[in-house]
Amino acid sequence: MEHVMSKSFQPTRLVGAIAIAMGCSPVIFAEDATNATQLDPIVITASKSAEKASEVPARISVIDEKTIEQNPIADLPSLLRKEAGLTIHQTGGYGQTASVFIRGASAGHTLFLQDGMRSNTATVAGQNIHLFDTTDIKQIEILRGPASVQYGTDAIGGVIQLISKTPTQNKIFTTIEAGEKNTYKSILGIDLAQDGYYAQIRGQRFETDGDQIISNDDRKAGFDQKGYSAKVGVDKEQYALSAEIKENKGTGDFFSYGAAQAYDFTNRLYNVNARLNLTNNIIWNTRLSQFEDQYNLIKAAYPSIVNTKQQEVDSNIKWQFTPSQNILFGVEHNKTTAEKVVAYNGDTGFDNSNKTTGYYLQHQYQHDGINTQAGIRVEDNDQFGTHTVGQLAGRFLVTPTTSVYANIGTAFRAPVVGQIITEPAWWGGNPDLKPEESVSYELGFDQKLNHGFNVYGSVYQTKVDNLMVSSAATNFVFYNIDKATLTGAELGLKWSLDNWFINAEYAYIQPKNDETDQDAPNRPRQNFNMNIGWDNGVYGFNTAFVAKGKAKDIQDVPGYTTLDFNAYWQMSPNVKIFTNIQNLYDTDYKTAWNKEVGSYYIASGRLASAGVTLSY
Repeated sequence: MEHVMSKSFQPTRLVGAIAIAMGCSPVIFAEDATNATQLDPIVITASKSAEKASEVPARISVIDEKTIEQNPIADLPSLLRKEAGLTIHQTGGYGQTASVFIRGASAGHTLFLQDGMRSNTATVAGQNIHLFDTTDIKQIEILRGPASVQYGTDAIGGVIQLISKTPTQNKIFTTIEAGEKNTYKSILGIDLAQDGYYAQIRGQRFETDGDQIISNDDRKAGFDQKGYSAKVGVDKEQYALSAEIKENKGTGDFFSYGAAQAYDFTNRLYNVNARLNLTNNIIWNTRLSQFEDQYNLIKAAYPSIVNTKQQEVDSNIKWQFTPSQNILFGVEHNKTTAEKVVAYNGDTGFDNSNKTTGYYLQHQYQHDGINTQAGIRVEDNDQFGTHTVGQLAGRFLVTPTTSVYANIGTAFRAPVVGQIITEPAWWGGNPDLKPEESVSYELGFDQKLNHGFNVYGSVYQTKVDNLMVSSAATNFVFYNIDKATLTGAELGLKWSLDNWFINAEYAYIQPKNDETDQDAPNRPRQNFNMNIGWDNGVYGFNTAFVAKGKAKDIQDVPGYTTLDFNAYWQMSPNVKIFTNIQNLYDTDYKTAWNKEVGSYYIASGRLASAGVTLSY
């Protein structure tokens, strides 16, 4: 695939226009210094309601807006890789297939949401996180542990949710970043906001020549993508309404069975949200969403097109019946369709659909250092029957500086299309598969110390019944095994003082297949990450260190360490310049084993870049 800089979206001329406009405008240089690390962000994923992260009776972390904006060319796998409790399994660098494992659970046990809309792939167990853009994202919330009460199937290991931005002021801006390997990203954004009404539009273009992705083949795999997003809405005290659309499309190279191949893709999200305060204590929320995903093998030994569509309605009522207690009752309906169109003999394709309806009830108590959450969900699945799950959790402030929490929850995951279809036989489907069921236990603490130090820790265990696997012994046909046990612990440190900050976390993960008494593949037991930096709101820098231990596979994947660096200078309220270096020491590390060619997939090498953001 030839990579030529696109002419359709290049904001160079706009940069000049904005610069001229800035030169004619009054300069008010008053950038407030902000704390470089968010110690207590507001999150919504754990309970479908806004609450402080410190009050959630579970372990939840946030990748904030500043981190995302600091390196626009960083893809979603690169951002998530810096979370110690997460493992990213990727077959190379930009545009290569990637899956995320939370606490050792499989990719199919991680639910991926965009503003509440389920965005897991409908044909294989996992997510296409390498194909999603983060241009309009305000924050990424990572909830560890089961969340099937709130979201239904898939949320056994946890939930990752992308929360999009909502304008709060009028602004026009453009960002351009360029770096090695002909890597380039440009972003254009316009925000309008007045008296509770707002509108927002974003456009972005990214392209790179890429890197070598297989250790015994020096050919590079390029990746191009472009997209846009738009949101309009109103947010008043008694009501709110918003509508958004986002689309991302592109092309990428990959290698299979030693041959160079290519694909193109399109993913599109429609989202409508409404809120109505029926009384001072009763709030009604409804979301209507549609997520479309098309993946087309355009240069391949077996060309095909796979189209999937998920349509979802989620409506709930929250009743704050005392100042410290509320009940949330809701109904969620999802229809998923998947179609494979083929262009070669021997494969008849497929056309499959499924419907699920979930009824959930949740109670919260929040008063005087006590935060509890209890819930139950009954889910009716057209293909796999009825499942009931529950959760009971509590966080307790035992001293003004110490809190502890406990969490027990059950969850389930129904098979996806690719695991149950029987034609063609090599797909590996088994219509007799049973849904997976799990129960999880977790204990944790958070401790504030003197001089800006905070420490936290968690221990957990998840037992999964009817785990769905495939192996050479069954010609890679999926089947259920009795049990798997995921055990682990996390220990973290945060420090912030006088513009300096340190975040460090260690995670131990033991994901064991109880049938074989072996670790599940591609999950390192030892995981460590650390960020050290300084930020006063005008200048700032950050170094990110990541270390992963050895992971099991047909051929074990060696451990590795990497170091990233970024810095910025807010020259004026309207001009910011920044630089990023990914994989500073150009570490040549392996990400997975490719059994077809008997070689390792390797990660991208060093990528140095610089950019500028102009705003008005």
